[in-house]
Amino acid sequence: MHFVKTKSILSNKNGINLYRGCLHGCIYCDSRSDCYQMNHEFEDIEIKENALELLEEKLDKKAPCMIGTGAMSDPYIPIEKDLKFTKGMLELIDRYGFGVSIQTKSNLIMRDMDLLEKINNQAKAVVQITLTTFDDELCKIIEPNVVPTSERIKILMECKKRGIPTVVWLCPILPFINDTVDNIENILKVCKETSVYGIICFNMGLTLRDGNREYFYEMLDKHFPGIKNKYIRFFKDNYEVNSLNNRGLMDIFHSICRVYGIQTDIDAIFEYLHTLPKKKNQMSIFDFLDDEN
Repeated sequence: MHFVKTKSILSNKNGINLYRGCLHGCIYCDSRSDCYQMNHEFEDIEIKENALELLEEKLDKKAPCMIGTGAMSDPYIPIEKDLKFTKGMLELIDRYGFGVSIQTKSNLIMRDMDLLEKINNQAKAVVQITLTTFDDELCKIIEPNVVPTSERIKILMECKKRGIPTVVWLCPILPFINDTVDNIENILKVCKETSVYGIICFNMGLTLRDGNREYFYEMLDKHFPGIKNKYIRFFKDNYEVNSLNNRGLMDIFHSICRVYGIQTDIDAIFEYLHTLPKKKNQMSIFDFLDDEN
């Protein structure tokens, strides 16, 4: 790992990445793609050493809103256990009355559950968990350096217990590997049992572009001999790589989620993730005028 000083910390849409790079080793990771212009090895984590200082300056001047993290680099990679940058970020969000939407595959988030519950009680906290592979043994191959699905289910259960809303990312689904009816149905059953608010699923497939395609194919040769040739045959150099069963699996996905009452409209879910509700004891001038009338 290495430290850098950064000039800015929040994106235009109030997103934050404290780290750059990842140690989870997921074979499909889009963040490896050349287009992100990472000028260091992906596993050599870049740490923005002045991130919390810059974040506090920003929060002190902004109206409360939702802060999002985890889109490009998991905020709970192993070094977070000692560095505690993510915990520091949550403490600032709590102190200044902001909300947070945090995405992870790691059970290290359990360390910060009290803090997330506190944020949710005073503003809003949404925990986003990636679930791709119900079978733990297969999961350990696809996402080798992070806890398997069974441990992530415990995170969802803990959030349900504490009243913290959750969203699941059902992606990517890898053609010829985990694009099965059983896999999808089992994951959806978990989402129902843990009262997940919504599931983000663009299609039953993944994206491949220069940088991550080469790594993905290398891992296919290592763990799934012969599958790479199927990818080359059916998908060539496509960016969007959808399962040959995509239409049928998406029909199953939508029909089951309708029965379970789980939101699947991606625009609606993203709006939910970005919307900080008005505090219950906070009245606007329009509320006052209505009362006067």
